[in-house]
Amino acid sequence: MSFQKILAISGKPGLYELKVQTRSGFVAEALLDGKKITVGLRSNVSLLSEIAVYTYNEEVKLIEIFKTIAAKENGEPTISHKESDDKLRSYFREILPEFDEDRVYTSDIKKIFNWYNILQPKGYVSVEALNTEAKEETPAE
Repeated sequence: MSFQKILAISGKPGLYELKVQTRSGFVAEALLDGKKITVGLRSNVSLLSEIAVYTYNEEVKLIEIFKTIAAKENGEPTISHKESDDKLRSYFREILPEFDEDRVYTSDIKKIFNWYNILQPKGYVSVEALNTEAKEETPAE
């Protein structure tokens, strides 16, 4: 299970796993319901492994944020993305105290919690899986 194949597709809810690359794009499978969709090359697609969150000093990779949430929640689901904006921001501040409040919107925070809760039952965000993923991303010195 690798974050290298997990996608967020603009305009489509949820997360997808890259299955097959084609000449005109690729086929992805929804993590929530297992439905397969064809995605064209013109679609705006982001790999979860490449997403980062602004802080006042640097950008923090999404995998590091997921690690912090998993540790805080003991690998269990986290707060719902449907909670009030104040509650979401307050909880996110516990996870990442130095996040840039001017550049990180509540909609971004909602996505992070929603994605975590989608990935959690699939085993992607267990503490062990995230530590393995982080080791694979870190180049050997």
